[in-house]
Amino acid sequence: MSTAVDAPVVARDIEVLVEQARVVHRIVRMNTDGLTEEDSLVRPEPGGNCLNWVVGHLVCVYNAVLPAVGQETVMSKEALERYERGSKPLLEPAEALPLTKLLDAWDEASQRYQAGLAAMTPDQLDHPAPFTPRKNPDETVRSLLAIIAFHQAYHAGQTGLLRRIAGKDGAMK
Repeated sequence: MSTAVDAPVVARDIEVLVEQARVVHRIVRMNTDGLTEEDSLVRPEPGGNCLNWVVGHLVCVYNAVLPAVGQETVMSKEALERYERGSKPLLEPAEALPLTKLLDAWDEASQRYQAGLAAMTPDQLDHPAPFTPRKNPDETVRSLLAIIAFHQAYHAGQTGLLRRIAGKDGAMK
């Protein structure tokens, strides 16, 4: 557990995680601005997922971790099942949730995630994680949140590439 001496450093760790989440949210919104449903379903070739799937996956991941930061989920697990890790690529528009619905969920999940992070105490970071994507028996909330930050940033970067694959100019100026 953290000591009183460690508390200011750990509090800054929390601030960094919040800032990372803010930037990731902003990047995804910039990269999806002005895209149509059709644009969001363009897939890279020879394989890969479309922007719709990536945004849904980002929501799915935050949805899973929201309880760990003391927040309620934004959608049911069943509603996001199509966007879980390892799911097959979206090939049919009927399989996809509307991009507008996913972006609304993204906004809400991001807001809840940031609020939950900001309200955490330094000691909470050292608690055992409620789940571990890496199958790490020693996973802590701190290590889980670090992985989540990387994961979300990784996929946020993909949204920029998928925007260009859909034929749009890059959003980063």
